[in-house]
Amino acid sequence: MRCELYTTEYYIIYILTQGYYFTRIVATKSKNTIPDCQRMHWSALLTCILTVSLINQVSGLEIVNGKYGETVEIPCKNGRDKAKDVTVAKWKYGNDIKILVKKAGQNANISEDVIYKDRVSIKEDFSLIIKQVTLGDQKTFTCIVVTSGDILENNVQLVIYKAPSQPQIAQQASVMETGKLTTLAQCRTSGANPAANITWFKNKTPLVPDEMGIVINTVVDVDSRTGLSTTTSKLVYAAVKEDIDAQFTCRVEHIRSAEMESAAIHFNVIYPTETVSLQVMSHGPFKEGDNVTLKCIADGNPPPKSYNFYIKDEKKTVENSNTYNLTHLTRANTGEYKCSLVDNEEMASFAFITVDYLDVVLSTTGKITKKLGESFEITLNVNASGKHQVSWRKGNSKLDSFLHKFDKLKYSDAGVYECVVSMAGLQKTHTFELIVESPPVIKSLIKKRGDESMNKVLSCEAEGSPKPTVHWSVNGTNVAETAYVDGKIMYSITIVVKVNLTVSCTVSNVLGSDIKNINVSAFVDDVTMDKREDQKDDYSDQAALAVGIVVGLILATLAIGLAYWLYLKKFRQGSWKTGEKEDGSAEESKKLEENKSQKADV
Repeated sequence: MRCELYTTEYYIIYILTQGYYFTRIVATKSKNTIPDCQRMHWSALLTCILTVSLINQVSGLEIVNGKYGETVEIPCKNGRDKAKDVTVAKWKYGNDIKILVKKAGQNANISEDVIYKDRVSIKEDFSLIIKQVTLGDQKTFTCIVVTSGDILENNVQLVIYKAPSQPQIAQQASVMETGKLTTLAQCRTSGANPAANITWFKNKTPLVPDEMGIVINTVVDVDSRTGLSTTTSKLVYAAVKEDIDAQFTCRVEHIRSAEMESAAIHFNVIYPTETVSLQVMSHGPFKEGDNVTLKCIADGNPPPKSYNFYIKDEKKTVENSNTYNLTHLTRANTGEYKCSLVDNEEMASFAFITVDYLDVVLSTTGKITKKLGESFEITLNVNASGKHQVSWRKGNSKLDSFLHKFDKLKYSDAGVYECVVSMAGLQKTHTFELIVESPPVIKSLIKKRGDESMNKVLSCEAEGSPKPTVHWSVNGTNVAETAYVDGKIMYSITIVVKVNLTVSCTVSNVLGSDIKNINVSAFVDDVTMDKREDQKDDYSDQAALAVGIVVGLILATLAIGLAYWLYLKKFRQGSWKTGEKEDGSAEESKKLEENKSQKADV
């Protein structure tokens, strides 16, 4: 039985100093001791109460508290007697063992007691001074005062206390196993009087012994030389899985000091694997060419060192690692994957991986050269694992819609086309350049008055691809050209006209050339005259057209007349042969005369 923890003397001291603290200690210990010990404690308690009560009733015992190792002052009747009235003052202890005697007007006479001769003195009010007190000084001292009219005696109980040391953790275990009682550590505090109390905590919550998962054994040792107590508490604990991050501490409580707590200690908790999880460490979605890491996690501690990975139903055992790398994924890697424990393949986990793919084939790539007005068709084939989007750009502009077939190419159709096909992190881009070619054609050649009176500005507008170059038949200044856009360009030149002349504009490229002329007058008011000349040219053209029509009609009439004449000539020859010429009808003769008359008019 662990009944030696608290002795009768220990109880007496507590009762003399702090009765309420004794009650708390007894209540606490009653939870940790067996019934026989509890009965012994209560017997000691009753004995103490009766003894103290008797002492207080007989002698009116005073109590003085002193701190171990320091100086204590013990009053003699609390200084109620005046020094001038006292003839002799004497201090003693035990069975009349004298400490010192002081007579009026004389120095104190200290006894040869080896315990006190070098440590005691007396004050003017007859208080006893003891230096460097120890637990050996914890006794009853008697003060005897002789006055002219009486002899008085006063008993004082000296109680010595000492605060305990900081708690120290020793014999700490390295690991805990779930469900198994393990001695975790010892908490020790020393040099205390009275003995200190130790409480264990887990995550700042007191541990209450239950004799199954929590066992606390506490022992108090008293130093035979100093009388100071050392309290040692051993924690025996059965861990649970949640204790893997738990913090354990011990706390020292003492009547004469503040609570002191040890540094937190941690333990490695060992428990078996209950579940396995297969994790895909890389972030999806995955596409062809990606790398993926599979990780098998077991919740046991320590975790297994080896795992089985099932790659397309092929088992691969990995030693000293819990990961498996899949490199350069293809669409064939899409499927279910599995991992398990080597020694228990039934404990397994699964994961599914999808590898996206995107195949794009564009019928046209690079540079494509076509003639103006030709047809052109483009085909786009897409093979993808999911829904995809297609967008087109021409140069820097996005096309809202794209016609895959050009029935009749224009210059504006030329340019760099970009096709972008995208799907869930995948993107394919294809480009081609369409070139539309044609020999150059001059669309217009105009003139206008320049800034100065004699200056004329000629503008020659042309179309063609590749870009045509220009040649003027005259020299001039301010030769310029506009931007070449969609096969169109405008060339201009400024000339000084001193005489009437005809200017030609010639445009050419590798495919051909074109030329056009314009008349330029030397008159100042050239713009008006140019308009008149243009009108005159128009009138000449109209007259020429009318003459052509008249000549055509005359020629047509002559042809008809000639044909008819030949017909009549042949007819007459036939009549002479048959003797019918003379007998021709009057009507035929009349028609012949009319025809002759019409020819004569023409």
